[in-house]
Amino acid sequence: MLIFTFANYPMNWKKIESENDLKEINERSHQVPQLIFKHSTRCSISSMALNRMTSAQQPEGVEINYLDLIKFRDLSNKIAADYHVHHESPQVLLIKNEQCAYTASHSDISMRDLIENLK
Repeated sequence: MLIFTFANYPMNWKKIESENDLKEINERSHQVPQLIFKHSTRCSISSMALNRMTSAQQPEGVEINYLDLIKFRDLSNKIAADYHVHHESPQVLLIKNEQCAYTASHSDISMRDLIENLK
């Protein structure tokens, strides 16, 4: 996985670009919860959700992963199938022990709710 930051935002995001990246997320989810943010680069609602996420402080004890679902649509579909969730865009999934413990989409995406579900 490649680690990157958005301009002016301190969060460390790991890009999801392959099935190996998804396998690593599952393996790491046994040690530390994994957040997957599925982002549509063509959608203003997705951009708003991304802005809300990146303007909040990154919570401790979670790794944050980013998927460009336009570029990697097959991986987005695999995530939906593997975690038994309906595909949404934008969407966040919180993965613990290889299971989706929480999911939200569109305007329901909030760092506060994610932090609550980390507990």
